[in-house]
Amino acid sequence: MVGYSDNKDAVLKRLRRVEGQVRGLTRMVESDTYCIDVLTQVSAATRALQAVALELLGEHLSHCVHDAVAAGGPEGDEKIIEARAAIERLVRS
Repeated sequence: MVGYSDNKDAVLKRLRRVEGQVRGLTRMVESDTYCIDVLTQVSAATRALQAVALELLGEHLSHCVHDAVAAGGPEGDEKIIEARAAIERLVRS
């Protein structure tokens, strides 16, 4: 069971919203919309996608990592290393 199972519908809804934003960006470029307006929408889509990433990360920490650490053994350490790498990727992006 994945950590976001309880919020799967909400995550999908947010991702569909981002997908719509990206389709809107395509239409903007196709219709030669002013550069700054396109960049503004790119920024909005980026922030929306980052919000999804943070939600997924929070769910991963609260469920997957928490459960692995509570169970003990090497799997807990592996989940912590995995979460740290995911956080590093998000910070760099």
